[in-house]
Amino acid sequence: MPLLFTPRLRLLPLTRALIIARLEGEDFTLTCDTPDGPLDVFFPAAWPGDPLGAFPFYLTQTDRAGEVPENFVAVTRVGSRAIGQLGSKGRPNAAGELEIGYGLNPEVWGQGLATEAVGALVAHLHARPDVQTVTAQTAIHNRASERVLEKLGFARTGRGWDKEDGELTVWAQRG
Repeated sequence: MPLLFTPRLRLLPLTRALIIARLEGEDFTLTCDTPDGPLDVFFPAAWPGDPLGAFPFYLTQTDRAGEVPENFVAVTRVGSRAIGQLGSKGRPNAAGELEIGYGLNPEVWGQGLATEAVGALVAHLHARPDVQTVTAQTAIHNRASERVLEKLGFARTGRGWDKEDGELTVWAQRG
């Protein structure tokens, strides 16, 4: 899986080794492979937030390279600190729709980093021939997450429901 870059972030593949390291500890540093060579990345205890509960499942989803397909860790270029996690939720359906999810650590909210990271992810997914539309869902009261999608040209397409978040807004962006 390729690494993705934005002006302030590197999006590194979410790997089996990284998941195991996080499940085994709070704060940790892990050496990650990049095109520029090994990179020591600091993972604070706040990372990855809510997705941590899905990490045992992600272990069952790793590919031959030991990566969770189309899932990334957002790492600051300055300081090499993990600040979030984002990626696709499964595979595209028969209509070519692929849902994404994303979350950043609270200490970086309000800096435009989510828009930067999600924009890179969406561009990467739209480059795939099997992806016609990228979709997302946001909690009805999560204005910050809605704003990220609005800035990236997503349109509201309906409502959904989640046991944890309640009423959701469904979003889509055609490629």
